Amino acid sequence: MKTYGVIMAGGGGTRFWPLSRKQTPKQLLNLSGHDFMVNEAIERLARVADFKDIFIVTNSSQKAAMLDIVDKRILIDHILSEPAARNTSACIGYAAMEILKKYGDGIMVITPSDAYIKNADNFVEVLEIAIGAAESTGKLITIGIQPTFPATGYGYIKYSNVSAKTKPVTKFVEKPDEKTAIKYLTSGNYVWNSGIFVWKASVILEKFKKLLPEVYLYLEKISKAFGQSDETLQIEKLYPLIPAISVDYGIMEKSDDILVVPGDFGWNDVGSWDMFNVLHKEDIDGNIKIGDALTVNSKNSIIYSSGKLIATIGVENLIVVETADAIMVCAKDKAQDVKKIVEELKARGREELL
Repeated sequence: MKTYGVIMAGGGGTRFWPLSRKQTPKQLLNLSGHDFMVNEAIERLARVADFKDIFIVTNSSQKAAMLDIVDKRILIDHILSEPAARNTSACIGYAAMEILKKYGDGIMVITPSDAYIKNADNFVEVLEIAIGAAESTGKLITIGIQPTFPATGYGYIKYSNVSAKTKPVTKFVEKPDEKTAIKYLTSGNYVWNSGIFVWKASVILEKFKKLLPEVYLYLEKISKAFGQSDETLQIEKLYPLIPAISVDYGIMEKSDDILVVPGDFGWNDVGSWDMFNVLHKEDIDGNIKIGDALTVNSKNSIIYSSGKLIATIGVENLIVVETADAIMVCAKDKAQDVKKIVEELKARGREELL
């Protein structure tokens, strides 16, 4: 059975403001210094699916930038535009319907566009196990990350500790407090929820039909326009009406036949500036300096310059980011709150900075 890659790339990445903007969110940035994050995702998927069988689902406002950045790595008509953000169930359902109706059934390997993966070889090995299980069992497969510390910012998956490489999921757990996270870490049968999924297009659509019938109804209406002259018009009309529900809540948490493949391949969400040490080495003082930066008696800080010199003296645990139109200064332990700046700018109508 053919394997299709699907990259979810519609997020806003607001916690990386001012570098991340509506039209150029995190996945369209080169944060690692190697390549744009979405291109790194494409290259990894190309080891289990042909380039011509990889799809990207992105927001319509980002499509032009996406086309430019992926630079013909995948087929133009495989970049699917969402007229409105309707959460992961709509995104995945849209891709599944597109694949099934236009190309025939196959295994979908679905990944976020903006995760960092250090060991691509191990990642591919885990995906191959999941692909084989999805084809042979017809079940929904998810990839779990072996936890390395008691993270409170990730969801967890509990599984039955059987000897097989694919393990039955017994429970999905929301982000825990630190005490609970420590218990999960020491128990040996919890993994982080990576948001990476593997399943047949036909199987997930049957799940939509059963568990998310309102979402399925709109997806089916959209599919009837596939190949028609008004396809784009119908998608623009119907897609914003799809209920906004995550696939985790709408399907995964309500199904009793899910398997997880635990993996250890250096995965990190890299969701905010304080996680930059995953992508870049700290200097002897614990600083990360990108661009024209000068530090004097400064420690444990992140300095990102896109052009102007940033000079710091005697500071600690700061994040300083400069772009052409904005400067952001933030306490390192408040990095998660950068999105509040975006919310405030939006409330003030400062669209030029979004």
